[in-house]
Amino acid sequence: MRKKIVAGNWKMNKTLPEGKQLIKSIIDELNHRNNKEVKIVLAPSFVHLQNAVELVSEFNQISVAAQNCSDKSSGAYTGEVSAEIINSVGCEYVIIGHSERRLYYLETNNILSEKVNQALNNQLHVIFCCGESIEERNDQKHFEIIKSQLTEGLFQISDNQIDKIVIAYEPVWAIGTGLTASPEQAQEMHQFIRMVVSEKFGEHKANNISILYGGSCSSSNAKSIFNQKDVDGGLIGGASLKSVDFVDIINSF
Repeated sequence: MRKKIVAGNWKMNKTLPEGKQLIKSIIDELNHRNNKEVKIVLAPSFVHLQNAVELVSEFNQISVAAQNCSDKSSGAYTGEVSAEIINSVGCEYVIIGHSERRLYYLETNNILSEKVNQALNNQLHVIFCCGESIEERNDQKHFEIIKSQLTEGLFQISDNQIDKIVIAYEPVWAIGTGLTASPEQAQEMHQFIRMVVSEKFGEHKANNISILYGGSCSSSNAKSIFNQKDVDGGLIGGASLKSVDFVDIINSF
């Protein structure tokens, strides 16, 4: 049975004191109203990771993710953080291939492929992001783009390693724009992603991989999106920075 997952990507937000308070507020909300069937993943910036791991240590439902990792294992790469270092802090997950990394830092599918390898070699679960721009969708290239991102950035892994992958579909045109894919658009792409995974790894693996929606998901639209057959949760941006909104989304299943 596929896991239901709600992950909160804080991006470049929250100071250390603010981050501690947010995690405590999320836990407090969960203690009052909690859908225990849902796996929760918090992805703050690097400086928060150790504190986050410690703060959620007694809450087995919550795991911590890094927002990125290096494609190198170690060495003279100033400013980079390796998968080994992330694992040593106690993180279970890492986000790889987010559209902002692809767009602003020019991360190619080949680079992302190396990052996936680094993460898996260091016992991390991967939340692998894929998504198309508004131009690509308008040109009817969205399926082609998603398939190439998965094929070139992820599908170098083995049949066993796919079990440690979560895929997040994030329509780039719906991130920070106020636009949101309709539930039907989300389902259409999630179904397509599952089909592409099935072609590579088989139907059983495809039916067991969690695919999250990551395009401006909020407490007001989460229920209708999560009700779709092939949507297994969300990769949440801005709404994850407010404990009440984030727990509302968790309880949208």
